[in-house]
Amino acid sequence: MKMNICVFGASSTILDNHFIEAVEKLGEEMGKRGHSLVFGAGANGLMGAAARGVHKTGGNVYGVVPSFFKEESISQLFDKCTELIYTETMAQRKSKMEDMADAFIIVPGGMGTFEELFEVLTLKQLGRHTKPIVIYNIDNYYNGLEAFIGEAMEKNFIMKECKTLYGYFDSAEEVLSYIENDKQIKRDVHDLKLG
Repeated sequence: MKMNICVFGASSTILDNHFIEAVEKLGEEMGKRGHSLVFGAGANGLMGAAARGVHKTGGNVYGVVPSFFKEESISQLFDKCTELIYTETMAQRKSKMEDMADAFIIVPGGMGTFEELFEVLTLKQLGRHTKPIVIYNIDNYYNGLEAFIGEAMEKNFIMKECKTLYGYFDSAEEVLSYIENDKQIKRDVHDLKLG
């Protein structure tokens, strides 16, 4: 089944090249499998790498960006988008990407990426969607975050069953296999949240 896969990740221009290469290969593999990319429209960093990879294989690339990014030259936009969608705010951008996506891949990133990850996880925990979410742990980048989530579970701040909300892998093949085979279980709002 062909899907629109949203990739959340860094837009930084000063990343180590092995992160860039890994995400570009992920994009290529997405395109080869017939999937399209939904992303934040950036030309640089891991955003740009994903877009280049999907575009290279002829896949569709849907960029979503607030109009003030262009007006204030905040970051360079990927110029080969199949469609470039402008929003008024960052919140609208995120909402649009979430609505367009059939699945989410989180690659290494900073504060914006962390916020995007936890938003889609929280929405899934609350039963607002059933879309697959997977963390692509390139070069052990997310080991610390995974340990922190585990500690929060041990101390009962997060229900242990929340581990079923997402996948966590260190290869593109495992990431895409997880997304393509996810059962999209519908959960009641009370299944994974106490209080």
